[in-house]
Amino acid sequence: MKRLRPACGILFALLLVLSLPVAAWAKQNPSYTQVGHSIYIGPDQQVSDLTCFGCSIRIRGQAAGDVTTFGGSVTIEDLGQVAGDVTAFGGNVRVDKATKVAGDVAVFGGDLHRAPEAQIAGDVTAYSGRGWMLLFLLVPFLLLGLLIALVVWVVRRVRHPVAPVPA
Repeated sequence: MKRLRPACGILFALLLVLSLPVAAWAKQNPSYTQVGHSIYIGPDQQVSDLTCFGCSIRIRGQAAGDVTTFGGSVTIEDLGQVAGDVTAFGGNVRVDKATKVAGDVAVFGGDLHRAPEAQIAGDVTAYSGRGWMLLFLLVPFLLLGLLIALVVWVVRRVRHPVAPVPA
């Protein structure tokens, strides 16, 4: 048992040394995830990924990762840049002039407002209108209901087989 203690100490020290660069990188480019509180990235800020549930994201600085909102809008303005993808479920995306998006832009259940001078390097997909959100939310429940109905029908069929009709 005493021989394991030096090995555990060495292993702990090795894990500590390996985790230091990750912690330093996280301080340089933090990721933000908010629920119900909007995120604002100023002109001099650099961040990694941004995720917002029930709130909006406004970017004037640089985002090195993906930007995603569920039930909120994304606004990129004043020389703002996004190196990843921009996705909004149930909200709008506005990309002003002199802004850059290196990835894709996808809008489901909202509108895309894009200035002619805005640069989007990836694909642009927009399912505008609130009807798409209703479709995306109802179809899985409809399929689940049909699956349950099929299982109930099969169980009833096995329990009460149909007797053959005499000729």
